[in-house]
Amino acid sequence: MTAARLPRTPSFRLDGRKALVTGASRGIGLACAVALAEAGAHVVCAARGVADLDAAVAAMRAAGLSAESAPLDMDDKAAVDALIAGLGPLDVVVNSAGIARHGPALDKSEEDYDAVMRTNGRAAYFLSVAAARSMRAHARRGSIIHISSQMGHVGGVDRTVYSASKHAVEGMVKSMAIEWGKQGIRINTVCPTFIRTAFTQSTFDNPERLAWILSKIKLDRVGEVEDVMGAVVFLAGDAAAMITGASLLVDGGWTAG
Repeated sequence: MTAARLPRTPSFRLDGRKALVTGASRGIGLACAVALAEAGAHVVCAARGVADLDAAVAAMRAAGLSAESAPLDMDDKAAVDALIAGLGPLDVVVNSAGIARHGPALDKSEEDYDAVMRTNGRAAYFLSVAAARSMRAHARRGSIIHISSQMGHVGGVDRTVYSASKHAVEGMVKSMAIEWGKQGIRINTVCPTFIRTAFTQSTFDNPERLAWILSKIKLDRVGEVEDVMGAVVFLAGDAAAMITGASLLVDGGWTAG
């Protein structure tokens, strides 16, 4: 009898790979950086807040992880281009930088709209372009991951501008996946529900808003940053080699209906 040839599960390890994570000084961005480093990658951590960034990288190094800091304002396209050009071959880019100006649509100003779209939309676009150019130049079959949101798939109270920016990211990623697929460059989004961070704590402190959130999440709890970490490691590596132009919803069933 001929022995059956069993398939081999692709590795979830990222040993020998270099990753860039934006918004990496705290919250979801820091969790993404830690997750990639724990999987074996060397992680370049980028963010605007230098003190928080340096503290995060110091903590990662103290834990035995390979990381370095790179102060960066995502709204500065020239700085983004220069950073990526100077990093050499990149295998993974995770964009967790983002802002929100929540409130009723009738109350949002042009400045609110432009600020959110500049960081969540324009900066995400040109980071993706710079990353793809670098991956092509260095013949890397890389992975670009944007931390989007469930609000890129639905609407929400006081979330009109934020939701518009995340819907834009979802459409952008689909189109870039079509253009870059033949070069082996994958681009996807991770779409979390409300995740407990310093950024969201004021929302959770509002009993009415918390009740509304829990009524929407089928798993009956808010998200934690750890809930995002596995999704990012999965999309970064070989286990997701056939996934591009997709949204991985980490929303506890919010968008299920």
